[in-house]
Amino acid sequence: MSKVVIITLGCKQNKYESDCMANILKSNGYEVFEELVPADVYIINTCAVTSEAEKKSRQYISKCKKLNDSAKIVICGCASEKNAGQFESKENVFSIIGNEGKEKILEYITKSIKQKNELSKDYVSPSNPQKTTTREHIKIQDGCNNFCSYCIIPYLRGRSRSRDLNSIVDEAKLIASRSKEIVLTGIDISSYKVGDKPALALLMSSLKDIDAQIRLGSLEVGVITRELMEVLKSMPNFAPHFHLSLQSGDEHILKKMNRHYTPDEFFEKTKLIREYFPDANLTTDVIVGFAGETQEQFENTKAFIEKVGFSYVHVFPYSKREGTRAYSFEDLPMQTKKQRVAILEELNKTLKSNYLSKFLGRKGTVLIEEKKTYFEGFSPEYIRCYLDDVVECSHIYDIEFVELFEDGIKVKLV
Repeated sequence: MSKVVIITLGCKQNKYESDCMANILKSNGYEVFEELVPADVYIINTCAVTSEAEKKSRQYISKCKKLNDSAKIVICGCASEKNAGQFESKENVFSIIGNEGKEKILEYITKSIKQKNELSKDYVSPSNPQKTTTREHIKIQDGCNNFCSYCIIPYLRGRSRSRDLNSIVDEAKLIASRSKEIVLTGIDISSYKVGDKPALALLMSSLKDIDAQIRLGSLEVGVITRELMEVLKSMPNFAPHFHLSLQSGDEHILKKMNRHYTPDEFFEKTKLIREYFPDANLTTDVIVGFAGETQEQFENTKAFIEKVGFSYVHVFPYSKREGTRAYSFEDLPMQTKKQRVAILEELNKTLKSNYLSKFLGRKGTVLIEEKKTYFEGFSPEYIRCYLDDVVECSHIYDIEFVELFEDGIKVKLV
C-alpha cells in the first residue's frame, strides 16, 4: 500500500479540500497521513495570502525530500496558482496543478502534469471529506468578487461561484451521521447564491433539520439582514457566533481598502445581530498599518472596536502583496505596525474578559472535543470550556459556567 502525506497551509478551504483529497486517496487504497512521516507521495496544498506563507510552502519541499529522497511531490493551492515557476525547478516536484483540479488528485500522483488548470467559472471542487475531528467543515462556495485593494485571493481563486444547494444538504446529512458540528466555509460565503440571487438565508433554512450544530464561517457585514436573522433565530441547531470582517474602523482607510461599508453601517449591523442574539459571540479581523495609516486613524479603529464590544479581534500587521492594487500604496515601518498590534492585543484581554464574564453562573452546553489536563470543548457561542468531570469526547453535555480560566471558562456538569 502506497503512503501519501498531505501537508495543508493556509485557510479552512484548503483544509477542507485536503480532507476531500484524502478521502479520494483512501477510497483507492492509499494510506494517508497529515503529519510529516516517510511516504511515497507528498501533496503540499499551498498558501499565498502572505509572502511568509509562500516561503513556508517552498520550505516543505526540502522537508519532504529529507524523509524520502525519491518521493514524488505534488504542489497545489494558491502559491502554485500565483507563481508555479517557483516550484518547477525544485527536485522531486512531480506535478504542479494550482487551485483547480484537486478532485483529480489520483491522476496527478500517477502522471506528471505541470500545467495549471484554468480557474473555473462554475463551482468545481472535491467533496465528501474524510472525518478528521468532532467539528467538520463543508465548503459551500469558492472565489471572491470583492477585490479588496490589499488582497490577492480573488486573482488566485477566481470569481465567486456557489455550490449546488442540494449537494450541500446531502453532504451535511452525511457529516451529521458522524459528527456533532458543521462549519460552513468558503472564500466568501456571504456571496452564496442560488441562480443569480443571494441565498445564504435559504441555505441556512435548508439546514435547520440537520442533526448537528451549524456554524457559519467568516462573514461580510453586508449579508447581515433582518431576513437572515429571522432564519437563524428559527434554527434550533444554529451556533450563535458571528465572525464579521471589519479590517478597519476608520472610514478613510476602509475606502482605500475598497471595503464597501462605513463604520456607522457596520455598527448598525452589529446592533441588528444583538437584537436577535443578545449573547452572540462577535469576533472580527483588523489589519493595522495599512496604506500609511495615521495615528489618528489607528485610534479611530481602536475606539470603534471598543464601541462594538467585540469579544475578540484577530489582529494582523499589513503585509504588501505584489499583484494587488495596494502594492504601490504608502507603507509604514514594521516596528510601528508591531506596536499597534500589541496595543490591540492588550485590548483583546479586556474584550474577552468582558464577554466571558457575562456567562458566569449561567447554564449552557458544550461539545467535548479532547482530553488534556481537562476535558475541553466549545459552547455554541464558541467559548472554550474546561471540564473536570469524566465525560466522553464527541458528545454534547449540559453545563454551568463557573469561573474564568486560561482562554475560556471552567464549567461543571448540570
